[in-house]
Amino acid sequence: GIGIREVLLTSGCPGTEAKCIVRVEECRGPVDCGWGIPISEGLACVKMPCIYIPPENRFKYVWKMLILNKTAHILPNDSAIMEVCRDTHSVTFQCETQENGNIIASVKYTVYATTEMETKKSRRIETGQSRRKTTDAILVFCLVTGMIVTVGMIFAMIFMILHW
Repeated sequence: GIGIREVLLTSGCPGTEAKCIVRVEECRGPVDCGWGIPISEGLACVKMPCIYIPPENRFKYVWKMLILNKTAHILPNDSAIMEVCRDTHSVTFQCETQENGNIIASVKYTVYATTEMETKKSRRIETGQSRRKTTDAILVFCLVTGMIVTVGMIFAMIFMILHW
């Protein structure tokens, strides 16, 4: 396949991170390149790209809505980028990049429901504020320590000059 993918580690990450990127690699071999990251994601809508390399019009794109235990529903959108608005439940989409009738890459996206996004946003704000407080405390500590050391050095130099 074409494109790149991030290889994530879900345990053993530094600090309190739940996921961390181990490496970014080219997708070679299997066409299923895994899960993609949207171009833009807001509370209302999401823009998702297919996997492609320039020029984008050299490929054909087939978007599908994946439904658990059912046949995938093929969507009329045939462009490299699809924008969908959030619904009341999560939906998984898949885009197949085709060249000369062969699937050369495939990527999936889960578009979470509006209510799930609001919950995630509030969690992100909470964890972001606690991280910000910790970072601010560290910065204040470093600043105060630096000032104390600087003042101490100035007094030491004055003392040495006067007693010379």
